[in-house]
Amino acid sequence: MFSSLSDSLDKSFRNLRGVGKISEKNITDALRDIRIALLEADVEFGVAKELIARVKDASMGEEVLKSIKPGEQIVKLFQDELTRVLGGDNVPLDLNPPARILMVGLNGAGKTTTSAKLARRLQKEGRRPLLVACDLYRPAAVDQLVTLAGQVNVPVFAPERGETDVIKVAREAISFGEREGATVLIFDTAGRQEIDEKLIKELIELNKFLQPKETLLVADAATGQQAVSVATHFDEAVGITGIVLTKLDGDARGGAALSMREVTGKPIKYAGEGEKLDQLIEFHPSRMADRILGMGDIVSMVESVADKVNEEDAMRSMKRMQEGKFDFNDFLDQMKMIQNLGPLEGLLGLMPGFNKIKKQLPAGALDTSKLKKTEAIVLSMTPQERARPEIIKASRRQRIAAGSGTSMQQVNQLIKQFAEMRKMMKNPGKMKNMMKAMGGGGPMGDMMKGLGGNPFGGKGGKGGKFPF
Repeated sequence: MFSSLSDSLDKSFRNLRGVGKISEKNITDALRDIRIALLEADVEFGVAKELIARVKDASMGEEVLKSIKPGEQIVKLFQDELTRVLGGDNVPLDLNPPARILMVGLNGAGKTTTSAKLARRLQKEGRRPLLVACDLYRPAAVDQLVTLAGQVNVPVFAPERGETDVIKVAREAISFGEREGATVLIFDTAGRQEIDEKLIKELIELNKFLQPKETLLVADAATGQQAVSVATHFDEAVGITGIVLTKLDGDARGGAALSMREVTGKPIKYAGEGEKLDQLIEFHPSRMADRILGMGDIVSMVESVADKVNEEDAMRSMKRMQEGKFDFNDFLDQMKMIQNLGPLEGLLGLMPGFNKIKKQLPAGALDTSKLKKTEAIVLSMTPQERARPEIIKASRRQRIAAGSGTSMQQVNQLIKQFAEMRKMMKNPGKMKNMMKAMGGGGPMGDMMKGLGGNPFGGKGGKGGKFPF
Protein backbone atom coordinates (compact mmCIF):
# COMPACT_ATOMS: atom_id res chain seq x y z
CA MET A 1 0.00 0.00 0.00
CA PHE A 2 2.75 2.45 0.94
CA SER A 3 5.08 1.45 -1.90
CA SER A 4 4.96 4.76 -3.81
CA LEU A 5 5.39 6.79 -0.62
CA SER A 6 8.22 4.50 0.52
CA ASP A 7 10.00 4.91 -2.82
CA SER A 8 9.76 8.72 -2.67
CA LEU A 9 10.98 8.85 0.93
CA ASP A 10 13.84 6.47 0.17
CA LYS A 11 15.02 8.69 -2.69
CA SER A 12 14.94 11.82 -0.52
CA PHE A 13 16.77 10.19 2.37
CA ARG A 14 19.31 8.60 0.04
CA ASN A 15 20.24 12.08 -1.14
CA LEU A 16 20.68 13.23 2.46
CA ARG A 17 22.77 10.20 3.41
CA GLY A 18 25.15 10.98 0.57
CA VAL A 19 25.85 14.47 1.92
CA GLY A 20 28.90 14.72 4.15
CA LYS A 21 27.73 17.89 5.89
CA ILE A 22 24.12 18.88 6.48
CA SER A 23 23.08 22.50 6.00
CA GLU A 24 19.77 24.31 6.29
CA LYS A 25 19.54 24.40 2.49
CA ASN A 26 19.88 20.67 1.81
CA ILE A 27 17.58 19.87 4.75
CA THR A 28 14.98 22.27 3.31
CA ASP A 29 15.33 20.79 -0.18
CA ALA A 30 14.97 17.22 1.08
CA LEU A 31 11.98 18.01 3.30
CA ARG A 32 10.29 19.82 0.42
CA ASP A 33 10.50 16.61 -1.62
CA ILE A 34 9.18 14.64 1.35
CA ARG A 35 6.25 17.05 1.79
CA ILE A 36 5.35 16.59 -1.88
CA ALA A 37 5.54 12.79 -1.43
CA LEU A 38 3.20 12.97 1.58
CA LEU A 39 0.67 15.12 -0.30
CA GLU A 40 0.78 12.78 -3.30
CA ALA A 41 0.02 9.93 -0.88
CA ASP A 42 -3.19 11.79 0.11
CA VAL A 43 -1.96 12.91 3.52
CA GLU A 44 -4.10 15.86 4.62
CA PHE A 45 -2.31 19.18 3.94
CA GLY A 46 -2.28 20.39 7.55
CA VAL A 47 -0.94 17.06 8.80
CA ALA A 48 1.85 17.02 6.22
CA LYS A 49 2.78 20.63 6.97
CA GLU A 50 2.98 20.07 10.73
CA LEU A 51 4.96 16.84 10.38
CA ILE A 52 7.55 18.46 8.11
CA ALA A 53 7.82 21.52 10.37
CA ARG A 54 8.55 19.40 13.44
CA VAL A 55 11.15 17.30 11.59
CA LYS A 56 12.84 20.43 10.26
CA ASP A 57 13.06 22.04 13.70
CA ALA A 58 14.61 18.88 15.15
CA SER A 59 16.95 18.48 12.14
CA MET A 60 18.43 21.92 12.64
CA GLY A 61 19.55 21.04 16.15
CA GLU A 62 23.25 21.27 16.90
CA GLU A 63 23.46 17.55 17.76
CA VAL A 64 22.33 16.60 14.26
CA LEU A 65 24.35 19.18 12.36
CA LYS A 66 27.60 18.16 14.07
CA SER A 67 27.03 14.41 14.07
CA ILE A 68 29.21 12.05 12.01
CA LYS A 69 26.20 10.73 10.06
CA PRO A 70 23.67 13.56 10.01
CA GLY A 71 21.65 11.99 7.17
CA GLU A 72 20.93 8.90 9.25
CA GLN A 73 20.07 11.10 12.22
CA ILE A 74 17.39 12.85 10.18
CA VAL A 75 15.95 9.51 9.02
CA LYS A 76 15.67 8.51 12.70
CA LEU A 77 13.96 11.82 13.52
CA PHE A 78 11.47 11.29 10.72
CA GLN A 79 10.85 7.71 11.85
CA ASP A 80 10.14 8.89 15.41
CA GLU A 81 7.82 11.65 14.18
CA LEU A 82 6.00 9.27 11.86
CA THR A 83 5.48 6.87 14.76
CA ARG A 84 4.10 9.72 16.87
CA VAL A 85 1.70 10.79 14.10
CA LEU A 86 0.47 7.20 13.73
CA GLY A 87 -0.25 7.01 17.44
CA GLY A 88 2.87 6.06 19.38
CA ASP A 89 1.94 2.79 21.08
CA ASN A 90 -0.59 0.11 20.19
CA VAL A 91 -3.91 0.70 22.00
CA PRO A 92 -5.87 -2.49 22.83
CA LEU A 93 -9.65 -2.77 22.94
CA ASP A 94 -11.52 -2.08 26.17
CA LEU A 95 -13.30 -5.39 26.74
CA ASN A 96 -14.35 -4.92 30.33
CA PRO A 97 -17.97 -6.05 30.82
CA PRO A 98 -20.40 -5.22 29.43
CA ALA A 99 -18.14 -5.46 26.36
CA ARG A 100 -20.06 -3.91 23.48
CA ILE A 101 -18.43 -2.82 20.23
CA LEU A 102 -20.27 -0.52 17.82
CA MET A 103 -18.98 -0.71 14.23
CA VAL A 104 -19.65 2.45 12.19
CA GLY A 105 -18.64 3.79 8.77
CA LEU A 106 -19.72 4.45 5.21
CA ASN A 107 -21.04 1.84 2.80
CA GLY A 108 -18.30 -0.08 1.06
CA ALA A 109 -15.71 0.40 3.80
CA GLY A 110 -16.03 -3.23 4.87
CA LYS A 111 -17.92 -3.00 8.19
CA THR A 112 -19.68 -6.34 7.91
CA THR A 113 -16.57 -8.29 6.89
CA THR A 114 -14.48 -6.49 9.50
CA SER A 115 -17.07 -7.34 12.18
CA ALA A 116 -16.67 -11.04 11.32
CA LYS A 117 -12.86 -10.73 11.25
CA LEU A 118 -12.88 -9.08 14.67
CA ALA A 119 -15.20 -11.77 16.05
CA ARG A 120 -12.85 -14.48 14.80
CA ARG A 121 -9.83 -12.74 16.32
CA LEU A 122 -11.53 -12.29 19.71
CA GLN A 123 -12.65 -15.92 19.65
CA LYS A 124 -9.05 -17.06 19.15
CA GLU A 125 -8.12 -14.93 22.17
CA GLY A 126 -10.54 -16.92 24.31
CA ARG A 127 -13.55 -14.56 24.19
CA ARG A 128 -17.12 -15.55 23.35
CA PRO A 129 -18.25 -12.99 20.75
CA LEU A 130 -21.76 -12.51 19.40
CA LEU A 131 -22.34 -10.74 16.08
CA VAL A 132 -25.44 -8.53 15.91
CA ALA A 133 -26.98 -7.48 12.57
CA CYS A 134 -28.08 -3.86 12.94
CA ASP A 135 -27.91 -2.89 9.26
CA LEU A 136 -31.64 -2.90 8.49
CA TYR A 137 -31.43 -0.99 5.21
CA ARG A 138 -28.87 -2.54 2.86
CA PRO A 139 -30.34 -5.46 0.91
CA ALA A 140 -28.93 -8.80 2.09
CA ALA A 141 -26.81 -7.14 4.80
CA VAL A 142 -28.24 -9.43 7.46
CA ASP A 143 -27.77 -12.50 5.26
CA GLN A 144 -24.17 -11.51 4.60
CA LEU A 145 -23.39 -11.28 8.32
CA VAL A 146 -25.09 -14.62 8.98
CA THR A 147 -22.99 -16.25 6.24
CA LEU A 148 -19.74 -14.76 7.54
CA ALA A 149 -20.61 -15.73 11.11
CA GLY A 150 -21.01 -19.31 9.94
CA GLN A 151 -17.60 -19.23 8.28
CA VAL A 152 -15.88 -18.15 11.52
CA ASN A 153 -18.14 -20.35 13.69
CA VAL A 154 -19.45 -17.44 15.78
CA PRO A 155 -23.12 -17.06 16.85
CA VAL A 156 -25.12 -14.24 15.30
CA PHE A 157 -28.32 -12.44 16.25
CA ALA A 158 -30.38 -11.70 13.14
CA PRO A 159 -33.66 -9.72 13.32
CA GLU A 160 -36.80 -10.84 11.57
CA ARG A 161 -37.21 -9.73 7.97
CA GLY A 162 -38.86 -6.33 7.67
CA GLU A 163 -37.71 -5.13 11.10
CA THR A 164 -36.86 -1.39 11.08
CA ASP A 165 -36.43 -0.56 14.78
CA VAL A 166 -32.68 -0.78 15.45
CA ILE A 167 -33.10 -0.11 19.20
CA LYS A 168 -35.48 -3.06 19.49
CA VAL A 169 -32.95 -5.25 17.67
CA ALA A 170 -30.17 -4.14 20.01
CA ARG A 171 -32.30 -4.79 23.11
CA GLU A 172 -33.25 -8.29 21.95
CA ALA A 173 -29.63 -9.01 21.01
CA ILE A 174 -28.42 -8.11 24.50
CA SER A 175 -30.96 -10.52 26.06
CA PHE A 176 -29.97 -13.20 23.54
CA GLY A 177 -26.29 -12.68 24.35
CA GLU A 178 -26.93 -13.05 28.08
CA ARG A 179 -28.74 -16.34 27.50
CA GLU A 180 -25.96 -17.61 25.24
CA GLY A 181 -23.16 -16.55 27.58
CA ALA A 182 -21.56 -14.15 25.10
CA THR A 183 -18.80 -11.99 26.57
CA VAL A 184 -18.42 -9.52 23.66
CA LEU A 185 -21.23 -8.14 21.47
CA ILE A 186 -20.25 -6.69 18.09
CA PHE A 187 -22.94 -4.51 16.45
CA ASP A 188 -22.71 -4.18 12.66
CA THR A 189 -24.55 -0.96 11.77
CA ALA A 190 -25.92 0.58 8.59
CA GLY A 191 -23.82 2.81 6.37
CA ARG A 192 -24.50 5.24 3.57
CA GLN A 193 -22.65 6.34 0.46
CA GLU A 194 -22.37 9.77 2.07
CA ILE A 195 -22.83 10.93 5.64
CA ASP A 196 -26.45 12.06 6.10
CA GLU A 197 -28.66 13.20 8.96
CA LYS A 198 -30.73 10.00 9.07
CA LEU A 199 -27.63 7.83 9.44
CA ILE A 200 -26.12 10.04 12.13
CA LYS A 201 -29.40 10.33 14.07
CA GLU A 202 -29.83 6.54 14.13
CA LEU A 203 -26.23 6.02 15.26
CA ILE A 204 -26.58 8.64 18.02
CA GLU A 205 -29.71 6.89 19.36
CA LEU A 206 -28.11 3.45 19.16
CA ASN A 207 -24.91 4.69 20.77
CA LYS A 208 -26.90 6.30 23.59
CA PHE A 209 -28.81 3.08 24.22
CA LEU A 210 -25.82 0.72 24.07
CA GLN A 211 -23.23 2.87 25.84
CA PRO A 212 -20.54 0.80 24.05
CA LYS A 213 -17.05 0.44 25.46
CA GLU A 214 -15.72 0.75 21.90
CA THR A 215 -17.06 2.61 18.88
CA LEU A 216 -14.84 1.70 15.95
CA LEU A 217 -14.83 3.65 12.68
CA VAL A 218 -14.22 1.24 9.79
CA ALA A 219 -12.54 3.23 7.02
CA ASP A 220 -11.30 2.27 3.57
CA ALA A 221 -7.56 3.01 3.34
CA ALA A 222 -8.17 4.28 -0.20
CA THR A 223 -10.55 7.02 0.97
CA GLY A 224 -7.84 9.66 0.57
CA GLN A 225 -8.47 13.27 1.56
CA GLN A 226 -12.13 12.50 2.34
CA ALA A 227 -10.95 10.31 5.22
CA VAL A 228 -10.42 13.32 7.47
CA SER A 229 -13.96 14.71 7.08
CA VAL A 230 -15.49 11.22 7.46
CA ALA A 231 -13.55 10.55 10.65
CA THR A 232 -14.35 14.00 12.05
CA HIS A 233 -18.11 13.68 11.37
CA PHE A 234 -18.41 10.27 13.01
CA ASP A 235 -16.27 11.35 15.97
CA GLU A 236 -18.39 14.44 16.61
CA ALA A 237 -21.60 12.39 16.34
CA VAL A 238 -20.86 9.30 18.42
CA GLY A 239 -17.37 9.78 19.83
CA ILE A 240 -15.33 7.07 18.14
CA THR A 241 -12.78 5.30 20.33
CA GLY A 242 -10.69 3.87 17.53
CA ILE A 243 -10.24 3.28 13.82
CA VAL A 244 -10.01 0.10 11.74
CA LEU A 245 -8.35 0.58 8.35
CA THR A 246 -9.44 -1.84 5.63
CA LYS A 247 -7.87 -2.81 2.29
CA LEU A 248 -4.38 -2.03 3.50
CA ASP A 249 -3.12 -4.57 0.99
CA GLY A 250 -4.50 -2.64 -2.00
CA ASP A 251 -3.17 0.17 -4.16
CA ALA A 252 -4.19 2.92 -1.73
CA ARG A 253 -1.59 5.62 -1.26
CA GLY A 254 -1.74 5.49 2.53
CA GLY A 255 -2.52 9.07 3.45
CA ALA A 256 -5.69 8.08 5.33
CA ALA A 257 -3.66 6.22 7.94
CA LEU A 258 -1.56 9.28 8.69
CA SER A 259 -4.37 11.84 8.49
CA MET A 260 -7.19 10.28 10.53
CA ARG A 261 -5.06 9.50 13.57
CA GLU A 262 -3.56 12.99 13.68
CA VAL A 263 -6.80 14.90 13.12
CA THR A 264 -9.11 12.91 15.43
CA GLY A 265 -6.56 11.95 18.05
CA LYS A 266 -8.14 8.48 18.09
CA PRO A 267 -5.90 5.41 17.70
CA ILE A 268 -5.88 3.04 14.75
CA LYS A 269 -6.50 -0.28 16.48
CA TYR A 270 -6.66 -2.78 13.63
CA ALA A 271 -5.93 -3.06 9.93
CA GLY A 272 -7.35 -5.42 7.34
CA GLU A 273 -4.72 -6.75 4.93
CA GLY A 274 -6.76 -9.07 2.73
CA GLU A 275 -10.16 -10.57 2.06
CA LYS A 276 -9.72 -13.71 4.17
CA LEU A 277 -11.41 -13.67 7.56
CA ASP A 278 -8.12 -14.24 9.39
CA GLN A 279 -6.47 -11.19 7.83
CA LEU A 280 -7.03 -8.61 10.55
CA ILE A 281 -3.90 -7.44 12.35
CA GLU A 282 -3.28 -5.26 15.38
CA PHE A 283 -2.03 -1.84 14.29
CA HIS A 284 1.37 -1.02 15.76
CA PRO A 285 2.42 2.57 14.87
CA SER A 286 6.16 1.92 15.19
CA ARG A 287 5.96 -1.13 12.93
CA MET A 288 3.90 0.75 10.35
CA ALA A 289 6.37 3.65 10.40
CA ASP A 290 9.16 1.16 9.66
CA ARG A 291 7.15 -0.26 6.75
CA ILE A 292 6.54 3.20 5.31
CA LEU A 293 10.29 3.89 5.48
CA GLY A 294 11.08 0.58 3.75
CA MET A 295 12.58 -0.93 6.91
CA GLY A 296 10.19 -3.88 6.93
CA ASP A 297 8.29 -5.44 9.80
CA ILE A 298 9.87 -8.73 10.77
CA VAL A 299 7.86 -9.04 14.00
CA SER A 300 4.53 -8.91 12.15
CA MET A 301 5.91 -11.32 9.55
CA VAL A 302 6.80 -13.88 12.22
CA GLU A 303 3.43 -13.41 13.95
CA SER A 304 1.60 -13.93 10.66
CA VAL A 305 3.45 -17.14 9.87
CA ALA A 306 3.07 -18.47 13.43
CA ASP A 307 -0.67 -17.80 13.33
CA LYS A 308 -1.21 -19.69 10.08
CA VAL A 309 1.25 -22.56 10.34
CA ASN A 310 0.48 -25.61 12.47
CA GLU A 311 3.65 -26.15 14.50
CA GLU A 312 3.00 -29.86 15.06
CA ASP A 313 2.48 -30.48 11.34
CA ALA A 314 5.62 -28.51 10.49
CA MET A 315 7.71 -30.45 13.02
CA ARG A 316 6.31 -33.78 11.78
CA SER A 317 7.26 -32.89 8.20
CA MET A 318 10.73 -31.84 9.31
CA LYS A 319 11.22 -35.14 11.15
CA ARG A 320 10.14 -37.12 8.08
CA MET A 321 12.56 -35.08 5.98
CA GLN A 322 15.42 -35.89 8.34
CA GLU A 323 14.52 -39.60 8.32
CA GLY A 324 14.30 -39.66 4.52
CA LYS A 325 10.61 -40.64 4.62
CA PHE A 326 9.29 -37.47 2.96
CA ASP A 327 6.71 -38.41 0.31
CA PHE A 328 4.13 -36.69 -1.92
CA ASN A 329 1.61 -36.66 0.95
CA ASP A 330 4.03 -34.55 2.98
CA PHE A 331 4.73 -32.43 -0.08
CA LEU A 332 0.98 -31.81 -0.50
CA ASP A 333 0.76 -30.69 3.14
CA GLN A 334 3.66 -28.27 2.57
CA MET A 335 1.95 -26.74 -0.46
CA LYS A 336 -1.27 -26.22 1.52
CA MET A 337 0.76 -24.59 4.29
CA ILE A 338 2.29 -22.15 1.80
CA GLN A 339 -1.13 -21.34 0.34
CA ASN A 340 -2.51 -20.66 3.84
CA LEU A 341 0.07 -17.93 4.28
CA GLY A 342 -1.79 -15.87 1.67
CA PRO A 343 -0.24 -13.80 -1.14
CA LEU A 344 3.57 -14.01 -1.02
CA GLU A 345 3.90 -10.35 -1.96
CA GLY A 346 2.05 -9.30 1.18
CA LEU A 347 4.12 -11.54 3.43
CA LEU A 348 7.51 -10.79 1.85
CA GLY A 349 6.59 -7.10 1.78
CA LEU A 350 7.28 -7.13 5.53
CA MET A 351 10.95 -7.86 4.87
CA PRO A 352 13.37 -4.91 5.01
CA GLY A 353 14.20 -3.58 1.54
CA PHE A 354 11.75 -5.90 -0.22
CA ASN A 355 10.33 -3.08 -2.38
CA LYS A 356 13.74 -2.72 -4.02
CA ILE A 357 14.14 -6.47 -4.54
CA LYS A 358 10.62 -6.81 -5.96
CA LYS A 359 11.47 -4.59 -8.93
CA GLN A 360 14.21 -7.01 -9.96
CA LEU A 361 12.02 -10.13 -9.84
CA PRO A 362 10.64 -11.59 -13.06
CA ALA A 363 6.98 -11.15 -13.88
CA GLY A 364 4.82 -13.57 -11.91
CA ALA A 365 7.59 -14.44 -9.46
CA LEU A 366 5.24 -14.08 -6.49
CA ASP A 367 2.22 -15.74 -8.05
CA THR A 368 1.39 -18.70 -5.77
CA SER A 369 -1.44 -19.71 -8.11
CA LYS A 370 1.21 -21.79 -9.92
CA LEU A 371 1.11 -24.10 -6.92
CA LYS A 372 -2.34 -25.19 -8.06
CA LYS A 373 -0.85 -26.91 -11.13
CA THR A 374 1.56 -28.92 -9.02
CA GLU A 375 -1.20 -29.67 -6.53
CA ALA A 376 -3.38 -31.01 -9.37
CA ILE A 377 -0.62 -33.41 -10.41
CA VAL A 378 -0.17 -34.73 -6.87
CA LEU A 379 -3.95 -35.06 -6.31
CA SER A 380 -4.18 -37.12 -9.48
CA MET A 381 -1.93 -39.75 -7.93
CA THR A 382 -3.34 -42.68 -5.95
CA PRO A 383 -2.56 -42.89 -2.20
CA GLN A 384 -0.09 -45.68 -2.98
CA GLU A 385 1.68 -43.55 -5.61
CA ARG A 386 2.01 -40.59 -3.25
CA ALA A 387 3.52 -42.81 -0.57
CA ARG A 388 5.84 -44.65 -3.03
CA PRO A 389 6.77 -42.29 -5.90
CA GLU A 390 9.22 -44.87 -7.28
CA ILE A 391 6.33 -47.01 -8.61
CA ILE A 392 5.10 -44.22 -10.90
CA LYS A 393 6.14 -45.59 -14.28
CA ALA A 394 5.17 -44.47 -17.80
CA SER A 395 1.57 -45.73 -17.87
CA ARG A 396 0.85 -44.24 -14.46
CA ARG A 397 2.39 -40.92 -15.51
CA GLN A 398 0.12 -40.80 -18.56
CA ARG A 399 -2.92 -41.31 -16.34
CA ILE A 400 -1.72 -38.63 -13.88
CA ALA A 401 -1.09 -36.14 -16.71
CA ALA A 402 -4.57 -36.75 -18.14
CA GLY A 403 -6.21 -36.49 -14.71
CA SER A 404 -4.45 -33.23 -13.81
CA GLY A 405 -4.82 -31.54 -17.19
CA THR A 406 -1.04 -31.31 -17.61
CA SER A 407 1.48 -32.94 -19.91
CA MET A 408 3.76 -35.94 -19.51
CA GLN A 409 6.72 -33.55 -19.55
CA GLN A 410 5.34 -31.60 -16.59
CA VAL A 411 4.65 -34.79 -14.62
CA ASN A 412 8.14 -36.11 -15.43
CA GLN A 413 9.76 -32.85 -14.28
CA LEU A 414 7.91 -32.91 -10.96
CA ILE A 415 8.80 -36.54 -10.22
CA LYS A 416 12.44 -36.02 -11.20
CA GLN A 417 12.80 -32.95 -9.02
CA PHE A 418 11.10 -34.70 -6.13
CA ALA A 419 13.44 -37.69 -6.42
CA GLU A 420 16.50 -35.43 -6.37
CA MET A 421 15.14 -33.58 -3.36
CA ARG A 422 14.56 -36.85 -1.44
CA LYS A 423 18.09 -37.96 -2.29
CA MET A 424 19.46 -34.72 -0.86
CA MET A 425 17.40 -35.09 2.31
CA LYS A 426 18.87 -38.55 2.98
CA ASN A 427 22.40 -37.10 2.88
CA PRO A 428 23.21 -35.23 6.15
CA GLY A 429 26.04 -33.31 4.48
CA LYS A 430 23.78 -32.04 1.75
CA MET A 431 21.10 -31.18 4.28
CA LYS A 432 23.52 -28.74 5.90
CA ASN A 433 23.95 -27.03 2.54
CA MET A 434 20.22 -26.94 1.77
CA MET A 435 19.81 -23.24 2.57
CA LYS A 436 22.72 -22.45 0.28
CA ALA A 437 21.19 -24.60 -2.45
CA MET A 438 17.89 -22.72 -2.15
CA GLY A 439 19.65 -19.61 -3.34
CA GLY A 440 21.68 -21.24 -6.08
CA GLY A 441 21.48 -24.16 -8.48
CA GLY A 442 20.41 -27.71 -7.84
CA PRO A 443 16.93 -29.08 -7.24
CA MET A 444 16.13 -26.96 -4.18
CA GLY A 445 17.32 -23.85 -5.96
CA ASP A 446 15.17 -24.77 -8.93
CA MET A 447 12.16 -25.19 -6.66
CA MET A 448 12.57 -21.70 -5.24
CA LYS A 449 13.24 -20.25 -8.68
CA GLY A 450 10.16 -22.01 -9.91
CA LEU A 451 8.05 -19.39 -8.19
CA GLY A 452 8.96 -17.07 -11.04
CA GLY A 453 9.24 -17.13 -14.80
CA ASN A 454 7.87 -19.99 -16.90
CA PRO A 455 6.59 -22.62 -14.41
CA PHE A 456 7.03 -25.47 -16.86
CA GLY A 457 10.42 -25.39 -18.48
CA GLY A 458 13.00 -22.74 -19.18
CA LYS A 459 16.55 -22.58 -17.93
CA GLY A 460 17.36 -23.23 -14.31
CA GLY A 461 19.82 -25.28 -12.31
CA LYS A 462 20.48 -28.87 -13.21
CA GLY A 463 17.18 -30.47 -14.02
CA GLY A 464 15.14 -27.43 -15.11
CA LYS A 465 12.68 -25.35 -13.12
CA PHE A 466 10.36 -26.85 -10.56
CA PRO A 467 6.86 -26.88 -12.08
CA PHE A 468 4.71 -24.63 -9.93
